[in-house]
Amino acid sequence: MTTPPPTFFHVVDEFPGWGKARNWIVDIIQRNGCKDILEVGSGANPTLSPEQVSQLGLRYTTNDVSSEELKKADPVFERWEADVSAPVIPGGYQGRFDLVFSRMVNEHVSDGERYHANICALLKPNGISAHCFSTLYTLPFVVNWIAPGALSKLLLQIACPREDEEKHGKFRAHYSWSRGPSQRMIRRFESLGYSVIEYHGYFGHTYYRRWSPLLDRIESLKSRTLLSHPAAVLCSYAMIVLRKRP
Repeated sequence: MTTPPPTFFHVVDEFPGWGKARNWIVDIIQRNGCKDILEVGSGANPTLSPEQVSQLGLRYTTNDVSSEELKKADPVFERWEADVSAPVIPGGYQGRFDLVFSRMVNEHVSDGERYHANICALLKPNGISAHCFSTLYTLPFVVNWIAPGALSKLLLQIACPREDEEKHGKFRAHYSWSRGPSQRMIRRFESLGYSVIEYHGYFGHTYYRRWSPLLDRIESLKSRTLLSHPAAVLCSYAMIVLRKRP
């Protein structure tokens, strides 16, 4: 009998997609001996610093759909202007990378199946695909998903103001293949040629903290309750680590 892939559940403060991101990705790099790395959607602000890239001896490519953003990146980074979810990926990049990863990008992809299939094509055999992303169906993200663009942007600015709107703008969220660690999602990834190494779901969010301490406490209580009775469909965020099968 095949052992099911490991799934884990946590509260949002343990999510590695923000402040813990550098330690998260360095750990993946070192555990898997990765040297040729692509970060999807990182533009001018890749997760690792130029000093870390040099220290670890990495060939690190930063990706974006905007040439203007890529021009701002430090020269230590290689630059690739492309939409990784596009129907065609240039042949020169296929089978090249040891690791392809992203942070808070997947929820903005309109066709998750094609996106993850393209990443699989970009990886070497046994290469690693790792992602941190927001998921359906917690309340703020359902609103973000169904509300018109201008309204969802206004609601986000109220709940989580961003001083540098140009750098941290609001992009349309589709949530295609952006779900918590369910067996259905595991089967989807396996159908593309991946083995699921880790799949973590995170309960709760921080959108109430600035303007409603009461709602924030209720959200925190809900999150702790869900840890005892986890339901993948109620995750707010997820982190997944995949390996391309030879």
